[in-house]
Amino acid sequence: MKLNQLTLKQAKEGLRKKEFSSLELTNACLEEIKRLEPKLNSFVTVTEETAIEDAKKADKAIADGVDLPLLGIPLSVKDNFSTKDVRTTASSKVLNEYIPPFDSTVVERLKNAGMVLLGKTNMDAWAHGSSTETSDFGPSKNPWDTKRLTGGSSGGSAGSVAADQTIAAIGSETAGSIRQPASWCGVVGLKPTYGRVSRYGVIAMGSSLDSPGPITKTVEDSAVILEVLAGKDELDATTSPKPVTDYSKQLKRDIKTLRIGISNEYFITGIDKEVEEKVKEAIKKLEEAGAKIENIKLFDPKYAIDVYTIIQRSEVSSNLARYDGIRYGNTREYFGEEAKRRIMFGTYALSSGYYDQYYNKAQQVRTVIIDDFKKAFEKVDVIIAPTSPSLALPVGSTKDTSMFGEIADVLVEPSSIAGLSGINIPVGLSKSGLPIGMQIIAPQFGEEVVLSTAFEFESITKGEDWRRLKPQL
Repeated sequence: MKLNQLTLKQAKEGLRKKEFSSLELTNACLEEIKRLEPKLNSFVTVTEETAIEDAKKADKAIADGVDLPLLGIPLSVKDNFSTKDVRTTASSKVLNEYIPPFDSTVVERLKNAGMVLLGKTNMDAWAHGSSTETSDFGPSKNPWDTKRLTGGSSGGSAGSVAADQTIAAIGSETAGSIRQPASWCGVVGLKPTYGRVSRYGVIAMGSSLDSPGPITKTVEDSAVILEVLAGKDELDATTSPKPVTDYSKQLKRDIKTLRIGISNEYFITGIDKEVEEKVKEAIKKLEEAGAKIENIKLFDPKYAIDVYTIIQRSEVSSNLARYDGIRYGNTREYFGEEAKRRIMFGTYALSSGYYDQYYNKAQQVRTVIIDDFKKAFEKVDVIIAPTSPSLALPVGSTKDTSMFGEIADVLVEPSSIAGLSGINIPVGLSKSGLPIGMQIIAPQFGEEVVLSTAFEFESITKGEDWRRLKPQL
């Protein structure tokens, strides 16, 4: 196995045992980035020089006996996280030359844990989309089939992990932007509870929705990174003071005590038949292992589209107002078509005479969706459903489809709106060799049960043939 193909856990063990150095590990990832970027376009900026310097410093620290959770581990970070002295564009030419003077809290915590930053990954511009096709730097391509999309908006992050260009990556989710691309790329994507991870220094999209989180090769890797990221941040008033659990030490649980909720409303009309079959097979495996399956009824996820569209566009119109060509970057004429649409929609929804009719009503329905989940979690511990209704779609699928993102994210939007914890895990491949993902949802601050359920499925299927397959690039 090549060094860049290692999981985070394997990389940590190898560094600790001095089987290889951080510099060798980092160079392996950088070489793969150079080789594959012409095909994949996973990155907006590659920080090769600083990555090599940081890897050398990490090797010295390791030699001196320093022990940090991510010491010497190369990671990639979505390009909407502010990185001191490193270009941060949110994949928009408005910020083409913007270099932040500070680190976001997420990046600061990763650096304090010993991360080696490989670069900033491609995304839908301003995180507006579910494909990366709104990126001003071109779409990212799916490693499993470069004629297909990675999903989005954290498509570059998910693609870079799937292609072994990095050991792990950081993304952000507003309504599926971690879990959906993780599903299309065949990797693990963890969306923490809203407020579990700080948003400080993240270029805001939907301020009441944005949730940073890890994209990894295994469930345990996500748990390790979440331990680094989670916790109260004095710079973000929306972060929770709840103590951070040792997530990676609580992955094993008695599966026979687990109550899994299944809602037929999430197996929607038009869902890809292979997606439905693989997810139902996965649920059956958990049941055979001892989990109890409960049929529950949730609101049709289509209602979340209306709520999300109004709330997100409204918050976008407010957040993008600061980019006026004076304080940051280029003028507003550099905004792409999708950003312009969302600004106009949101401004209208918030305007005098329409606020109560649209934004206020959407918030009321949001509360109804939150209460619906609360009632469900009185009966079950987790809810399992497909992550995406489709396999990865061909490049160009978003053309002339202004609501593509909402349609692609329909199954993950409700839990994002409710601020719940959730994860995507791969459950197999289609006959055409494309990944299929399943989401596990738990109540707010239910990361322990989300991770332990995902870890159980990963353990059950550890020896299956599809787990040994990788994209052929």
